[in-house]
Amino acid sequence: MEYKDYYEILGVKREATDAEIKSAYRKLARKYHPDVNKTKEAESKFKDINEAYEVLSDKAKRQRYDSLGANWQGGQSYTPPPGFEQFGFGGQGGNYQSFNFNGEDLGGFSDFFSSLFGDMMMGGAASGRRSANFGGFDFGGAQQAQSARTSRRQTKSEDLDMTKNLNITLQDIFSQKPITVKFSNMKRCNQCPPGGGYCSACGGTGIINEQKSIKVKLPPEVKQGQKIRVKGEGKSDEYGNKGDLYLIININDSEYQADGYDLTKDIEITPPEAVLGTQKEIKTLHGNINIKIPPKTSSGQMLRLKELGLPKKGGGFGNLNARIKIVIPKNLSDKQIELYRQIQSA
Repeated sequence: MEYKDYYEILGVKREATDAEIKSAYRKLARKYHPDVNKTKEAESKFKDINEAYEVLSDKAKRQRYDSLGANWQGGQSYTPPPGFEQFGFGGQGGNYQSFNFNGEDLGGFSDFFSSLFGDMMMGGAASGRRSANFGGFDFGGAQQAQSARTSRRQTKSEDLDMTKNLNITLQDIFSQKPITVKFSNMKRCNQCPPGGGYCSACGGTGIINEQKSIKVKLPPEVKQGQKIRVKGEGKSDEYGNKGDLYLIININDSEYQADGYDLTKDIEITPPEAVLGTQKEIKTLHGNINIKIPPKTSSGQMLRLKELGLPKKGGGFGNLNARIKIVIPKNLSDKQIELYRQIQSA
């Protein structure tokens, strides 16, 4: 399922006051109300707006939502922690609440909402009743609780897997040093007091946002978009089952462009250097080197520098392509400009 950024949906900051949230909601609700706005997107927008307001206008729901952390982006792949998926209701036959206008059912809350707040919308939790089961919440009787427990014991390993994007540079690949990966792991609180009352561990949200930091060594041949499996670093359940962490590689490097093991890097020179040729010291992954730029070099011309690229799987390195880029200095003197005029008129 996709993560929903309720703050972005309402167009407010995360620290917005109740009054600001209410004002933003009213403005958007008027704009996208199905009775007023007949565009195709209005119905979907209106449902999202109402869902966002349902969460951010309620202190308990907002606190639980905020406990997920501020690093999520709307549309990002989201998987609920073990056990939370048992209490969804939107679109699963429970349909505890839906949006209706002029007798037309617009459907219930999203799966994302259901995975986080299904327990809060059901009778047991809504009435404030507590028990020792499921972090202190009663979800409607011993039979239902037993069913949920049995289901959790049978949790499939893939349900405990996590997927995260890992932003790296080409220097990270070249150095072959372990990379520190930090991420959060949301799970149900198992310290809530049996008889109810405030829980200091989760702040009453029922969720603990566990921060983790691990070291990962990437293979030298790692590529953009590749999925790296880190065994046993996913989510875990109360029965000792552990999933895996999958890292999606995103190479974000402002200095080099990669094509397999070969790299390309822009080298800036001035017009006189392009015409007359020059010696240039450039930075590479292998260290600084001096290169010779021949006379009459054109912008866009490539100079191939052997064995200065990324490490190959079978040994050796790819090449570095130095791409010439002719730039005009911004602080030209009047005399220099006059010389250019003379060249132009020659």
